[in-house]
Amino acid sequence: MSAEIRQLLDRVFETWNAGDAAAYAALFTEDADYITYFGFTMKGRQAIEDGHRQLFTMPIKLERRDEPAIRMLGDGVALVIATGGSTVDGEPDPDRDSVLGYTAVRTPEGWRFASFQNTRAGRP
Repeated sequence: MSAEIRQLLDRVFETWNAGDAAAYAALFTEDADYITYFGFTMKGRQAIEDGHRQLFTMPIKLERRDEPAIRMLGDGVALVIATGGSTVDGEPDPDRDSVLGYTAVRTPEGWRFASFQNTRAGRP
């Protein structure tokens, strides 16, 4: 199961970097909760797609940092903690590094994310 969840997470990075808002949103459940790093919330797959369409016209690309931690919480439910960052115009910026929290659920479509929260990595 964790291999399937890792593949789902790979698709997050692939679809984002391809600028494909519909394919990106399809990785989430119809009723997903999505929280951006600045606290903006989106409810549902359509809102995620609509919210990313304009964003994907900008020169922002994602980069994965470390291997994700996947913890099964029950049958068909997993907590995923990943780290990543983004570049603007190809320039890395450590201030854009984030901790990414997902709840993955098994659905009739396969594994999808039911929730997501992006939190900027703190540097005490």
